[in-house]
Amino acid sequence: MRRLICLLPLLLVACTGTYEPPKLTEKQAAELEKALQGKVAGEKVTCINREPQSNFRVISGNVLLYQVNRRLIYKNELIGSCSGLTRGDTMIVRTFGSQYCRGDITTSANLFTGTISGSCALGDFIPYRTPAKSPSGG
Repeated sequence: MRRLICLLPLLLVACTGTYEPPKLTEKQAAELEKALQGKVAGEKVTCINREPQSNFRVISGNVLLYQVNRRLIYKNELIGSCSGLTRGDTMIVRTFGSQYCRGDITTSANLFTGTISGSCALGDFIPYRTPAKSPSGG
């Protein structure tokens, strides 16, 4: 019991650290820029509807894009890193209800070997929309 009491302050200090996501490579940054080209960022939201399903696009082990349609894409910066996603592993999201929400647990798994290659959580969703075309005045 005494040992646990001595370790408690160390555990609390370890929990107060901040997470610094890895920087995108030049290739990943270019892919992200191309995907969001011509779109304008909106206010972040904590949840989005899951329809249409299976539209997550992996940019890196901690950045995903969720395409709703040609005019709307959500960018999600994962909390933690699911590094296996960049190697082609499958993303498994545990959701509750009909929405993807900040904090939903996500794992990456290699389906051939049956091993989990990463664990993270969804972050906030930042909408990127194509601006409406303004009517031409004459």
